[in-house]
Amino acid sequence: MTAHTSSVTLPAEPARLRPVQLAWLAGAIFVVSAGYGALLPLLPAWLTSMMPGATASEVARHIGFLSGVYSAGVLVGAPLWGVVADRTGPGRVLIIGLVGYVASLLLMLVPALAGLWGIYALRGTTGFFVAAVVPVVSALVADYTPDEQRARRFAWLSAMSLLGFLFGPGLGAVADWVGLWAGEGTASSARSAQLVIVLSALLGAVMMLGLAATLPASRVPEAAAQNHPVTSTEGRTTALWCLSGAVMFVLAGFELGIVLQGQQHASLSSREIALMFAECSLVMLGVNALLFFTSLLEKTSTRKLLGAGLILAMVGLAVLVQHRSDAWMYLGVSLTSAGTGLVLPVIAYLAAGATRQTLGVTMGGLAAAAGLGQTLGSSVGGWLFGALAQRSFGWLTLPLVAMLILLLARPGWWPVIPAESIRRPAGGSRF
Repeated sequence: MTAHTSSVTLPAEPARLRPVQLAWLAGAIFVVSAGYGALLPLLPAWLTSMMPGATASEVARHIGFLSGVYSAGVLVGAPLWGVVADRTGPGRVLIIGLVGYVASLLLMLVPALAGLWGIYALRGTTGFFVAAVVPVVSALVADYTPDEQRARRFAWLSAMSLLGFLFGPGLGAVADWVGLWAGEGTASSARSAQLVIVLSALLGAVMMLGLAATLPASRVPEAAAQNHPVTSTEGRTTALWCLSGAVMFVLAGFELGIVLQGQQHASLSSREIALMFAECSLVMLGVNALLFFTSLLEKTSTRKLLGAGLILAMVGLAVLVQHRSDAWMYLGVSLTSAGTGLVLPVIAYLAAGATRQTLGVTMGGLAAAAGLGQTLGSSVGGWLFGALAQRSFGWLTLPLVAMLILLLARPGWWPVIPAESIRRPAGGSRF
C-alpha cells in the first residue's frame, strides 16, 4: 500500500548568500550613500562659482531644490523598479541601476550638460537609478536569507548606508589630495566637485563589476505561493509605508532644523553644526550595531521596538524645543537620532517578511515612501523653522504621535517575530 505522504513535495531549502555575495551587496549600499554624502557639501561652492551674481539665499534655495529633485527621482523610480524586479529578477535590475548611476554621474562632467539645469536633470536621473539599487539590494538579501539571520543582515545594511554617508565627505579630502598629487595646488570648487564625481563613479563601477561576477542566479518568478496560506498583508504593507514616510519626514525636518539653528544662535558655529550631524550619524550607527551584534530584533516584539523608538524620538524633539544651551541641544539630537535609528531597521525587517512575489514592490514602495517623506520634510521643515524657529521641533512630533496611535490601535499590523525565526541552525553563520 502506497502512503499518501509520498505524493507531497516538500519545499526546497532556499539558496543562501555566500559571505562574498553579501559583502558586494552591502558595498553597493555603501557606495551610493557615499556618493550622495560626498557631493552634497561641495554643491554650495560649486553653484556659487557657476552663478557669480547669485546671493547666498538663492544658492541655498537651489541646494534645497537639488536635494528635492534627487529625492523625487527615488520616489518615481522605486515603485517602478520594484515591479520590474518582481517580473524579471532583482539581479538584472540591480546591475541596470548601477550602470545608470555611474553614467548619470559621469555625464555631469560633460561641459554641455554641466550647467545649472543640466545638473538638475542629472541629479534627478541619479536618484532614479539609485532607486534601482537600495530597495533591490534589500529585496535580494531578504529573498536569500534564512529567517534567523534576517535581523542582523538588515541592521548591517542600514549601518552600511550610514557609514557611506559618513565616509562621503572624506572623498572630498581624497579629491584634494589627488589634485595636489597632480600638481594642481589647491583645487577650485568646480575641480573638487569633478574629482569627487569621478571617484564616486569609479567606486560605483567597481561595485557593478563585482556584483555582475558574484550575484546569485535569478529565481524564476512563481505564479502563486500554493504551499502557504493566503493572508491579507495590504494593511500591514501600507502601514509600513506610512511609518517609513512619517519617520523620514521627521528626520529630514529635524536635520534641516539643525542646520538652520546657526541662523538663530550666533554662538553656534558651522563646526558645531557639523559635529551635531556627525553625532546624529554615529548614534544611529550605534543603534544599528546594537541590533546587529545582539538578538534584540529576534527576541523582542517589533511593536515594542517601534513604540520605544517613536517615544525616544518624540522626547528628543521635545528637548530641542526647550533647549537653552548647547549641551541640551546635543542631548536632544542624540535622543532623536536614537529613536529614528531604532525604527528604520525594524521597518525594513518587517517589510522583508513580504512574499517572494511581492518583495520587490514592497521594498520599492518603502523606498518611495521614504523619498516622499524626505522631500516633504525638507520643504515643510524649512517653512516651519522660518515661521516658528525652535518651536518647529515640537510640531515635528505630530507625525510620530499619529504613528504611535496607529501602532496601538492596529496591533495586527505589527506582529511579533515568529518563533521559528528565533531558532538558529546548529553551527550556523552569525551573519
